[in-house]
Amino acid sequence: MSTFATLSRARISSASLLSASRTSCARLCARRTAALTAQLRFYAKPVKKGSKGKESEDVPSGKHGKGVSTDALIPASQRIVSSDEYKSAEGKMQGVLDWFRKEVAALETRATGRVTPAVLAPVRVKVLGAADVRGVRLEEVATIGVKEGTTLIVTVFEEHTLKYVEQAIYEAKLPGITPQRVDSRTIKIPIPKPTVETRNALYTTATRQAEDARVQMRKHHQALLKKEEIGKHSADFSTYQALNEKFTCELDKILAHLKKTTG
Repeated sequence: MSTFATLSRARISSASLLSASRTSCARLCARRTAALTAQLRFYAKPVKKGSKGKESEDVPSGKHGKGVSTDALIPASQRIVSSDEYKSAEGKMQGVLDWFRKEVAALETRATGRVTPAVLAPVRVKVLGAADVRGVRLEEVATIGVKEGTTLIVTVFEEHTLKYVEQAIYEAKLPGITPQRVDSRTIKIPIPKPTVETRNALYTTATRQAEDARVQMRKHHQALLKKEEIGKHSADFSTYQALNEKFTCELDKILAHLKKTTG
């Protein structure tokens, strides 16, 4: 009985060793297969002649490759200044600056003692039926001449507009300007030689107009920022801010030049 048990145990042990050996061999084969697979090299399939279109799609190289166009790589600052909204705001702010430059030119003319029709450029006449609520320019309802180099002569086209013209000259609040009726169609305006007080008053007028121009510029600038959804902490804010600073700087230069002239 003991001999039989011993043989049985030997068989079981041999079977276990055989199974373990088979498992070990299987693992070893799996490792070798994985290693060989990793070392395999894959080569592109040869392209048949006459299939240039397919070749260009598979291998995007040289002129046939789908490269990135350099036109799309535009700096952010250049992209901003070339936008329609930016150009529109820039044009409106330029219009405000041109208006201020024209007003200052008329004031400078008066400060130097020269008498020209440009002295009455700020006058706006409110006549019945005018499309603009601010009124029309004086040149549209009357002629302006210079007499003896010291007096302006305003002659209206129609008699009923004389009172509107006279009222408009008063409302313009031009320093030293006092209209005097001559007849039913004519007003004369003596222009006194500019004094220190007159020059100071002219500069004060220009300062007030400069502030009005700044307000208009800020409105256009704020409208631009709102349309483009740009905040103070936005990455592109400095580019937009430079637009406002550019026109404000130009305005300050014009005002400084007038101060030098009137001083």
